Amino acid sequence: MSPVLADLRSDTVTTPTPEMRDAMAGAAVGDDVYGEDPTVNALQAEVARQTGFEAGLFMPSGTMTNQVAIALHTRRGEEVICAEGSHIYEWELGMMATFSGVVPRFVPAPLGVPALEDVRLAIRRSVHQSPSGMISLENTHNKAGGTVIPLDVLAGIREVATQEGLPLHLDGARVYNAAAALGVPVAEITRHFDTVSVCLSKGLGAPVGSVLVGSQAAMARAHRYRKMMGGGMRQAGVLAAAALIALRDGPAQLAADHRRARVLAGALVDAGFAVNLEAVQTNIVYATLPGAAERVAGWAERGVLANALGHDSVRFVLHHQIGDEALDRAIAVLTA
Repeated sequence: MSPVLADLRSDTVTTPTPEMRDAMAGAAVGDDVYGEDPTVNALQAEVARQTGFEAGLFMPSGTMTNQVAIALHTRRGEEVICAEGSHIYEWELGMMATFSGVVPRFVPAPLGVPALEDVRLAIRRSVHQSPSGMISLENTHNKAGGTVIPLDVLAGIREVATQEGLPLHLDGARVYNAAAALGVPVAEITRHFDTVSVCLSKGLGAPVGSVLVGSQAAMARAHRYRKMMGGGMRQAGVLAAAALIALRDGPAQLAADHRRARVLAGALVDAGFAVNLEAVQTNIVYATLPGAAERVAGWAERGVLANALGHDSVRFVLHHQIGDEALDRAIAVLTA
């Protein structure tokens, strides 16, 4: 197999920068299960500050932060209203049912954006049906192509949630990508929610970790659920130190990732690939082609890695360790 020219499988594949490694080596640490790791505490406080919340809680993964949020907001037998294709259902292995005893109620979401009336109509109150426990949105929406929910839609769904007395959670795995695409501070997005899951190991480039943000009281309860899921990481400051650098430097790099995604999408279309260019809004490109797994295997032999996410679907994800030269090399392989 050829050396890897470009790894486009995900933005989770990035490796720590030299500055991150230095910070990890020198990090001040303590036992985070006791709340005594100063670097973790600094990270939690900074994510909370940037997103406009009282407190945050560092966890190993976005799956854990999402599932802890579901546990916070729901009771067994309830439904979680979410957009079709949501990560909390598609790629979190049935955990909402396993851990919290709840099930999803899907609403249509063209380009990852649910309509206000569809969200309202999904709410259940009848004694003959599972009651609605919460509403969850995903921004950007991974499976829809890294698409962004407009601010007016967020405000409208917030109003629905308030009127109906339901908590509103954001799976913000790539919420900084959404903010970069909209040209607004991230707090302009997150202010509409009761809790937000922020992933630091995707677009921002940290090696590990996500932070759940919310009220002080909610995060105190979340600490227990994190412990139940095995998320107490003790001297986790060695990870939080790298995440702080990602949080500081990562947002400024996202616009370049988005630009390169558009370049890649255009090159694929020119080569005859089926790509919905309307969905290419951030750092993700989906292409439809027959024999996806075989095509991906062939590209890997030539040094370009991508993800086959179905028999006819391939996902490419741009990140800060794919520069213009690496992208040019990748395009030459993909379009040969």
